[in-house]
Amino acid sequence: MRLKTLLTAAVAMAMCAATAVIAPQASAATLTQVTNFGNNPSNLQMYEYVPNNVQQHPPVLLALHGCQGSGPYLYSSTQFASLADQYGFVVIYPSVTRSYDCWDVSSPSSLTHNGNNDPAGLVSMIQYVEQHNGADASRVYVTGESSGAMMTNVMLGDYPDVFKAGAAFMGVPFGCFATTDGSQWNSQCAQGQISKTPQQWGDLVRGAYPGYSGPRPRMQLWHGTADTTLYYHNFGEEIKQWTNVFGLSQTPTSTDTPQSGWTRTRYADGSGNVDVEAYSIAGVGHALPQNGMAAYAIHFLGLDGGGGGQPSGGGLHAVGAGKCLDSSTTAGTQVQIQTCTGGASQAWTHTASNQLTVTNGGSTMCLDASGKGTSAGTKVVVWSCNGQTNQQWQINANGTVTGVQSGLCLDVSGAATADGALVQLWTCNGQSNQQWALK
Repeated sequence: MRLKTLLTAAVAMAMCAATAVIAPQASAATLTQVTNFGNNPSNLQMYEYVPNNVQQHPPVLLALHGCQGSGPYLYSSTQFASLADQYGFVVIYPSVTRSYDCWDVSSPSSLTHNGNNDPAGLVSMIQYVEQHNGADASRVYVTGESSGAMMTNVMLGDYPDVFKAGAAFMGVPFGCFATTDGSQWNSQCAQGQISKTPQQWGDLVRGAYPGYSGPRPRMQLWHGTADTTLYYHNFGEEIKQWTNVFGLSQTPTSTDTPQSGWTRTRYADGSGNVDVEAYSIAGVGHALPQNGMAAYAIHFLGLDGGGGGQPSGGGLHAVGAGKCLDSSTTAGTQVQIQTCTGGASQAWTHTASNQLTVTNGGSTMCLDASGKGTSAGTKVVVWSCNGQTNQQWQINANGTVTGVQSGLCLDVSGAATADGALVQLWTCNGQSNQQWALK
């Protein structure tokens, strides 16, 4: 009865989360059930989404639902399928068939490499897609929400040889939900009452596949600060775990605010490669992913052709043009858009003081409204950082970037889409040349 009560509460929260996402756009491609996909010890169901423009040797995203969800529900309630349409990757949407509809992230048989529970069946699905769709075994990724986020942590621990990266929305660390009494619910973990040292958490991951010495999959973490289903405390414990797995400091190498209310911390190695990335979402409960978050996830994974562990400062993307804001090393030079390269001239960071900074040619410069201008048509340039309000920028949830001093929008002049198009301030009008995404 206790388990039923806890799960009922979790389900109610998960159903609320459904209102925060947008269904994928209609497509001629359809979600298809696959049977007899291989070893399936816990009787999972497999659904596959192959977009019409699928790549020749496509990457694979395993997308995992929450409690009382299903593969078809996750397909219809998140944006991963529409992103697959855009970028040509295959999505696997599995379903749990046991009565309580949560993934088994508690049993010893789930928390080990080559066990005989849910993870084994999920790996069989991936192998099926590799064999039948010619998928690229070196580009396999996993994401999930709630119980599916817990399983994302488990899959990266159990099968570091299968996955390249993962993105967990509202999860808990690998091993946190482990139980010894046969139940599937760990109230202490759910309520944020379990704390371990980074080494202890890391040892749990390493213990899932003793002797493994290959590369570890990168991890992106998301959590709302007001989550009372899987408490926010778990977010910090996840960060401890995965930074330890990579041998990284608990101190982030960068902190910024990609959108209002989002605090992003990144943990990079000595070469600047981001192995762990974490998003704290202020005031939000158990209701992720929200609109737009899936795009940030697939960018981190590299499924959009970017991200993929490149040095932090992933670019300020001009949505309408599909290009990146590009800077010069000369103060006073007007910024422009260029084809995204991932280079230093495009590696923007939004700081806690609302500056947009870029380190290019050995010096750090700020995005600046030229001459402290506050009128439409003012040039936007790079300039030595000075902390003044014409160098402060608000990144808004609606996709606009506005100058704190002027209130005007960052705008690609003339709605141009070609390389070299100049960027200015302009009256906000909601058009695509004023839409930006900091990734």
